[in-house]
Amino acid sequence: MNDVCQILGTEYPIIQGAMARIAESSLAAAVSNGGGLGIIASGGYDADWLRNEIRTVRKLTDKPFGVNLMLLMPNIEELIQVVCAEKVPVVTTGAGNPGKYMKTLKEAGIKVIPVVASVALAIRVERAGADAVIAEGTEAGGHIGEIATMALTPQVVDAVSIPVLAAGGIADGRGVAAAYMLGARGVQVGTRFVVASECIVSQNYKDAIIKARDTDTCATGRSTGHPVRVIKNKLAREILAIEKASTGEEAQAAIDQVGIGALSAAVFAGDIERGSVMSGQIAGMVRKEQPAAEMIREMFAEAAAIYADRASLF
Repeated sequence: MNDVCQILGTEYPIIQGAMARIAESSLAAAVSNGGGLGIIASGGYDADWLRNEIRTVRKLTDKPFGVNLMLLMPNIEELIQVVCAEKVPVVTTGAGNPGKYMKTLKEAGIKVIPVVASVALAIRVERAGADAVIAEGTEAGGHIGEIATMALTPQVVDAVSIPVLAAGGIADGRGVAAAYMLGARGVQVGTRFVVASECIVSQNYKDAIIKARDTDTCATGRSTGHPVRVIKNKLAREILAIEKASTGEEAQAAIDQVGIGALSAAVFAGDIERGSVMSGQIAGMVRKEQPAAEMIREMFAEAAAIYADRASLF
């Protein structure tokens, strides 16, 4: 725990997940003020937007925060220039290996923590100079890999010498305690923070997560190699039907067509039938909207209670 807290500069070893269109300055600041590491998700935005969000966070908190960089973004070079110029404390990365940009980020004094879905990528990013890694299982919401958190985390822990944070399927103290038992030194949480009071998503989006049951998410896009976990709705069923009827580039083109603007429709307009309601499988455990700081305190108080009662477990 201390390893991760020292790297992040936080009170608790927890990172808020980088959720596209959702994770912006208000949520990031709330998580950071609550003792975790709030994250601004830059995917889909330009350099000016990111610069403004970074400066807004600094008005809302004096605590450390981070920015997530989607490495496949066409404007990634510009976004990297912004995080370096603004001296962002921590960067998390997704959709690839940040090795190409590691020297630039590290020379700017930035801690780099990539999200990985395999042991192979974890080893590569450690060699490139990553400060820690986030092992994200397929239970997570949004873009996902194939390996479950419980199987992925200990394998990544065994393969690298830098701290590992577990992600995917974690929303309470039991999940935090389980992550530690698997060898992780911290956690990343996404779905539960979507229903934080400070999160900007539409109330319909929050309610969809709060009302969700254990079986209410599915992974679309597996046949195209780009799986995305969402709450089941009309859009998800249409995409799954496309995948049954076609494959490869034909399926991807059709999915792209029906999915244009779907995430924004859910996040901002509250369309939970034709919008993309990205959510992890843990949605079935998320039952109420509350401040982000309260969520963090609850999770770690519960984890501490489990640890204190360890003699009855073993």
